[in-house]
Amino acid sequence: MKKYDIYAMGNALVDMEIEVQESFLTESKIEKGMMVLVDEARQKELLNSVDASGHGRSCGGSAANTIIGAAQLGAKGYYSCKVSSDETGDFYYKDLISQGVETNLHGQRPEGTTGKCLVFITPDAERSMNTFLGITETFSESELSWDDIKESQYLYIEGYLVTSPTGKAAAIKARKFAAQNQVKVALTFSDPGIVGFFKDGFKEMIGEGIDLLFCNEDEAISYTGKSDITQALEALKGISKQIAITRGERGALLWDGQEKIEVATNKVKAVDTNGAGDLFAGAFLFGLNKGMNFADAGKLACACSSQLVTQFGARLTKEKTQEVYNSLF
Repeated sequence: MKKYDIYAMGNALVDMEIEVQESFLTESKIEKGMMVLVDEARQKELLNSVDASGHGRSCGGSAANTIIGAAQLGAKGYYSCKVSSDETGDFYYKDLISQGVETNLHGQRPEGTTGKCLVFITPDAERSMNTFLGITETFSESELSWDDIKESQYLYIEGYLVTSPTGKAAAIKARKFAAQNQVKVALTFSDPGIVGFFKDGFKEMIGEGIDLLFCNEDEAISYTGKSDITQALEALKGISKQIAITRGERGALLWDGQEKIEVATNKVKAVDTNGAGDLFAGAFLFGLNKGMNFADAGKLACACSSQLVTQFGARLTKEKTQEVYNSLF
């Protein structure tokens, strides 16, 4: 038995969700449905132009949402990330450990500005993100714990790390180390815009191949350049032994290494899709670590994600996550 089910690495960002109208995105020149990196001045400008009162904040970033979702279901998780010694970093650390996740953030943290992500939610439930990376842009192998990676079933790499030279280098080194120590490697593409712009960087991160790839339909098509999801899936088999592609209200398309599996999802009224793919990955990895086959892991992941999109915020409560699990198994 290993110490951890999942060791995740990614950008630490304090998320703030704000409801806006379509007109706000147009007037503010925000790319809908995409994650765009901005500087701190631009982020403050956007924040000052909306009413953010009453909106909570949470420790986030794609991989953080994933590892928290898995932990809520019962997985043992570790998250490597980087925040500063400011108030936002203090909040991030306390929120993360309150979710039962181990981390490298114990002890003194460097001076600087902790990263933040403004998540704009439009009435159609789409999320558009403007992110100031802050100190997480300098995430590097210094934030990794090699002994803990070795003591994990899966290494989970957040695709957003591709935007930082040191983050990408850390991901490549961690992937090689995991493979050498019989630790399975999972990676998420994270965002279709990022996949399109940093395709060569992703090829470096993937190297000779990974064990499990998470992506959505747009990301799969963006990376492969294929015209439909069937062709994209075939092309992705060349870089990953197993694949999980989310398709929104159409559920998920899975490849377990031998057969293609289609998983349906619950029909719900979505109000906020932020974090749905992250929770899908967390629930899916929990299922695999628990001994589920791909079909059952996909069923759990779709059920958790469909529940998440019915509310605002990128995570469920632990009680609600457990309720979803208990309704299925």
